[in-house]
Amino acid sequence: MSLKIKALFVHLFTATGAVLAMLAMLAAVDENWSLMFWWLVVALVVDGIDGPLARRYDVKTNYPTYDGVLLDLIIDYLTYVFIPAFALFRSGLLPDWTGWLIIIVITYGSVIYFVDSRMKTKDNSFAGFPGCWNMFVLVMFALQPGYWIILAFVIALTVAMFTNLKFIHPTRTQRWFALSLSMALGWTFFAGWATWVDFHPESWAIWGLIITSLYLTFAGIAQQIIPERR
Repeated sequence: MSLKIKALFVHLFTATGAVLAMLAMLAAVDENWSLMFWWLVVALVVDGIDGPLARRYDVKTNYPTYDGVLLDLIIDYLTYVFIPAFALFRSGLLPDWTGWLIIIVITYGSVIYFVDSRMKTKDNSFAGFPGCWNMFVLVMFALQPGYWIILAFVIALTVAMFTNLKFIHPTRTQRWFALSLSMALGWTFFAGWATWVDFHPESWAIWGLIITSLYLTFAGIAQQIIPERR
């Protein structure tokens, strides 16, 4: 199989994320939150795989007809931002005006961030919170804290988008790569487990989500504080 055909298949694989987004949205409209998160977790897995494949087969060179970066951003906005924001709004975790506020803050702040050409750092991490609302909202469904806590987190993370705080990319940030990739895989496993048991509060998956989420949130900031060994 030629490199051109392989590169095309990578684009087509990335595009399956649009179908997964639609399936997640249909589940969200029916308020079937477990099924919605299942589709979003599958979409997250696809997103984690297609990047390394795109670089391996150099899709920009071998199949430049399709813009893989644009394709990825469109799907990411649906699965990372739009559908999770809708779920948070529709779920009742944020009542009255707080629900309206977060849906505006998340969708508006994220679309501005996604088009910022400065969103990536030199080590392929993210400058500012990368709009991973799918992960945040899943954790909120699992923990179900008070709405003031959720609201505070949403505002803080939205503000963090437009700062120089570093957030790691689990498959591209080289520093602490093995640990970061393990934590990302662990988060995906615990997310699937938590969804499977319908976010049962006594499930060990909840603790797994907390630990891995804390690492993925603060590892980049820790790297900014801790000098790298030469």
